[in-house]
Amino acid sequence: MANNAPGKAHRKGIGLRKLMVMFPSDDQARMWLESQIWPNGPYCPHCGSFNVQCGIKHKTMTHRCRDCPKRPQFSLKTGTIMQASNLGYQTWTIAIYLLTTNLKGVAAMKLHRDLEISYTSAWHLAHRLRAAFGNRETSMFRGPAETDEAYFGGKRKNMSKAKRKDFEGRGPVGKAPVVGVKDRATGKIAACHVRKRMPKPYKSLCERLWSRARRSTPMRQRHIKV
Repeated sequence: MANNAPGKAHRKGIGLRKLMVMFPSDDQARMWLESQIWPNGPYCPHCGSFNVQCGIKHKTMTHRCRDCPKRPQFSLKTGTIMQASNLGYQTWTIAIYLLTTNLKGVAAMKLHRDLEISYTSAWHLAHRLRAAFGNRETSMFRGPAETDEAYFGGKRKNMSKAKRKDFEGRGPVGKAPVVGVKDRATGKIAACHVRKRMPKPYKSLCERLWSRARRSTPMRQRHIKV
């Protein structure tokens, strides 16, 4: 049966040439970010009021709230992952494009070379974007979920003798236990590291993850124990 779906080279999206046309300068990138963050106009990130003063005389701040008691100053970066960052808006938009279009992610060293910024700035930029991508408010679990556990850690034969002596026993000794929940309908996965071993860590943690999933989604599925 012929596959009529577009190949990898024909997928719809924004290429590098179109990206440079969209964001040729910092001002163009700022205008696009304003349309995404402030679709209904600028508002105060502290109280949410739209009664704000625009175009104030400040080096970094652009607006002032008229309803807050202290009338704080703020900008487009205030209350976002760009807060307290000296990087330009064009740099942020290009970094967002690189991290969202690359299938295997982008290393901080590559961002350092491509964006022509310091490695420290590139590392913090990538860290903030990954944290923002992970904190999605959309529902994760929709159908039946399955749980499983795994142990992560280096092989004992590759450790030094001094470190190998600290681990007595076999199997998961010296490794970090991780428990995850997977939704069969959406394929989404939620996992967390069990920092402290408990008499029944797997059961208690699974119940905690399950209760978190039920609270975060409007799911009315029957809990089936397997």
